[in-house]
Formats: sequence, C-alpha cells, structure tokens
Amino acid sequence: GLPAVNASLNGLATVLLLMGFVFIRQKQISRHRNCMVGAFAVSIVFLACYLVYHFGLQYYTGESSKRFPGEGFIKALYLTILISHILLAMSVPILSVGTLIQAWNKNWDRHRIWASITFPIWLYVSVTGVLIYLMLYHLIS
Repeated sequence: GLPAVNASLNGLATVLLLMGFVFIRQKQISRHRNCMVGAFAVSIVFLACYLVYHFGLQYYTGESSKRFPGEGFIKALYLTILISHILLAMSVPILSVGTLIQAWNKNWDRHRIWASITFPIWLYVSVTGVLIYLMLYHLIS
C-alpha cells in the first residue's frame, strides 16, 4: 500500500542525500547536484503520495491517520519521534527550495549556509519517516 511506498520514497531520499553529501565532500559537483535534485524530486513524489494516502484515509474511514497501537514507553518514543518529524518536515520544502535556488543562482557561499541548515533537517525527516512507518506498521502487532 501507499504507506510502504512512502517509506520507500523516504528511504530513497535518505540514500540520495547521503550520496550527495559524500559527492560534495569528494568535489564531484555534477554527481552531488544529480543526487540532490533526485532527492528533491523523490521528496515531491513522496509528498504527493502522502497527501493522497491521508486524504483517502480520511474519505474512506473518517480518520486521517492510523493510530499507534503500542502503549507505555514505546508509545511515548513513537510520539516524540512523530512530533519532531512533523515539526521539522514542515520546514523541508522551504529549506530545500531555498538551498536549490542558491545553487541555481551560483551563490555558493549562501548555498553552503542554506545547505548546512537544510541537510541535517532533511536527513532527519527522511530517516524518521522510515522509522515511523516501521513502528506503526511492523514493530507493534
């Protein structure tokens, strides 16, 4: 279903972000650019699938999300990850577009500043997206 697709897209974004980071450290500019543009494209596809899933869930079930079935510490951990993920995810579109604009305009100093903020947040959101999926659909029965 779409939750697995969304987790896969988050996982792919994570791989592309990490590869892009390695490539820029190796001064492989075109590979870095390709990975980062790829991560951006994958994230756009993710956002579309995410919205389709949650609007569809709301339409068919009356609820816009699946409830976490666990209790106690695991639920507190899940909610901590989920809340931090959601709050930071709201900034990723703005930060990633800002970072890409700086690169497009060849403002390399500004690009590096934007990227130093964007990269860790975007990476955290991508990784925690996969963790949330695993916790919600696979770790608790």
